[in-house]
Amino acid sequence: MQEIKRRLARLLVEKSYREGDFVLASGRRSDYYFDCRVTALQAEGAWLIGTLFNDLLKDLDIRGVGGMTMGADPLVSATTVISYEQGRPLHGLLVRKEAKGHGTGQFVEGLGNFSAGDSVAMLEDVVTTGGSLLKACDRVKDAGLSIAAVCAILDREEGGREKLQDAGYNLLALFTRRELVELAR
Repeated sequence: MQEIKRRLARLLVEKSYREGDFVLASGRRSDYYFDCRVTALQAEGAWLIGTLFNDLLKDLDIRGVGGMTMGADPLVSATTVISYEQGRPLHGLLVRKEAKGHGTGQFVEGLGNFSAGDSVAMLEDVVTTGGSLLKACDRVKDAGLSIAAVCAILDREEGGREKLQDAGYNLLALFTRRELVELAR
């Protein structure tokens, strides 16, 4: 798995890392930005992410994976497809930022593949403050599922891990910023 992590680190730095002046989803300003969707929507990147998330989750008793749309959409897709290929099918769900304005008015899509009380892992591309991930977890719990794990591609190491821990979640990240930079060399 170390070689797969190294390949993903290189691809993330090549495709998703940008320097400049950015406003993050948290409202904070940063001199760098990781747009992980670019990597997650690239064929090799999707395979690497799906493979690594499945390895991270292999020992958990979960029925599926989910995350906040739009950042988690390709992560959920890659992880579910690879899980099926590996003989341990995980279903996916997506959490809307706003309730659907028609039909059932749901916040969570994909619930038809789950039963009340099923355990899931929540996926996120980048964790800064943990706010988006916590909101997604709350909506999934409100929908009747339990959260067995919260996972991210990148922990920016800016307080998100601690905020998630305060809420009772242990963040499982494929990389911290430091690890990513070192592995990409």
